[in-house]
Amino acid sequence: MFDWLNQHGETISVLTDIGTLLIWLVYAQLLYFGFRRQRRPRLLINRGRKKDIDALCIISNMSAEPVFIQHIVAELETSQGVIRLDVTDRTESYSDGDEHRQEDDSAATNPSPIVRDGSHQGPLGSGDFVHIDSFGALTRRLAHDGGIEMAGYRPLNDVVFHALTVRLICVYGSEDLPVGAERRFEFINEQPGCGLVPATWDTKRLSSPWQRRRLCREITQWNRKNDLSSTGESEG
Repeated sequence: MFDWLNQHGETISVLTDIGTLLIWLVYAQLLYFGFRRQRRPRLLINRGRKKDIDALCIISNMSAEPVFIQHIVAELETSQGVIRLDVTDRTESYSDGDEHRQEDDSAATNPSPIVRDGSHQGPLGSGDFVHIDSFGALTRRLAHDGGIEMAGYRPLNDVVFHALTVRLICVYGSEDLPVGAERRFEFINEQPGCGLVPATWDTKRLSSPWQRRRLCREITQWNRKNDLSSTGESEG
């Protein structure tokens, strides 16, 4: 056996070096995947408290570090087009009826940990969550902004609601570009009071270079729109 080892010593040494290299490559890959998983933002958008349109829209930060919520955008897909609105700041101008006053009283009794002076903009710690409003309140707010008349949660004048999408635009850690997340919820007209179910089982992450550049453009658009709105109000 020793003679065989002496004869094939160089071959064995080469194979040993190759095996050691492969082990280190696997170990380095595991370290890289673990580091990337810790650095990758993970935001969830889900329903809370109920499963119908009265459910709260819950935002959870499952990332390893806090995120700063820059914008919360809601999109209502209707038979007349898409209504898009920045719902980062709360407003009660669209509310009418006892049910909305009850929602406001509930929000005052159990304030969201991130709401400051009526705004959801701000940092959200790792493992923390916040609700921005009920899906019904968001739907009515978007419908009011789009000039759609409502009877409860149902639109009038043959308008049909198809889906409600909630999109987050956030800043994560020391990243230069924003990151985002979105989830689409579809309306079920057959259910009493208008049901709402998620279109996908998970929240879609917006973290590719192309998606993050698109989020940058969207932030610029919302900032310009908000500046124009503020200027118009001050002049009025």
